[in-house]
Amino acid sequence: MNLLNEAQEQQLKEISKYLLQVRQEKGIRIEEVAAKTNIRLYFLQALDAGKFTELPEPVYVQGFIRRYADILGLDGQALSKSFNLNAAPVTTQESHHEETEHVRKRPNIRIPLFVPFIVLIAGAAITLVYTLNPKLITQSFAKQDSAATKPIQTNPSPLTVASPSATPDAIVTDSQNTTPAPTTLAESPTATPSATPSTESDPNAPVAVTLELQGNSWLQVTADGKTEFVGELTKGERRTWTATKQLTVRSGNAGAVLISVNEKPAQVLGANGRVKEVTYTPEVVSQ
Repeated sequence: MNLLNEAQEQQLKEISKYLLQVRQEKGIRIEEVAAKTNIRLYFLQALDAGKFTELPEPVYVQGFIRRYADILGLDGQALSKSFNLNAAPVTTQESHHEETEHVRKRPNIRIPLFVPFIVLIAGAAITLVYTLNPKLITQSFAKQDSAATKPIQTNPSPLTVASPSATPDAIVTDSQNTTPAPTTLAESPTATPSATPSTESDPNAPVAVTLELQGNSWLQVTADGKTEFVGELTKGERRTWTATKQLTVRSGNAGAVLISVNEKPAQVLGANGRVKEVTYTPEVVSQ
């Protein structure tokens, strides 16, 4: 049974991928992690393999992340906080209660019992009248035959010709000699391109990235293939890192991070509660 919503699955996928990468880099066996953390090996294997439907409730998963990260030498407290517990999935009992309330709110439309009787009586009366007086049936058929044989006269609709201004590529001709009306074309002003400074970057210049926190967020910063920072920064903190070839920033709460590259105006990294990773190089900025 899947106890996680879409946002929690995305966050847990990034965290489990990072834990697996660090464990493999340090050469620590998963059995050793299970023995030191007292976490069942089955749950650790499901976490590494991304089989989140086999994990227990989110609050237990948060505890697994903290102990797992501590064994690997990481900041387990900060990493576990990046897994959001607030957006819990709707249980079956709650959805059943909402469905019951919706059914109760439906308006009850009742048809009085005398209405069907009135319809039946009216139908029986009409049938009885036509049965007792056959002339009415003959007259009704005669009226239908006369209506069917009467020709229907229709007035031809006038032909509408598009004006030359509406269809400039079409040529409208007439049997009489007509003089086309002169067409006046408004001259559009010629736009003068403004000179813009060149924004080409020096491929040999280093990349400098400055992060300013609008809220709390877990972060990982890698410069030229080396992990420079892993942990949580709080609101108001400001950090700067530089790299020669490439610099990668991964955030567990992209909406709380303002990022500025090479002293350019700062921009929000992404949406609140979303995990996002960006990579900057002297030539190309890929996201």
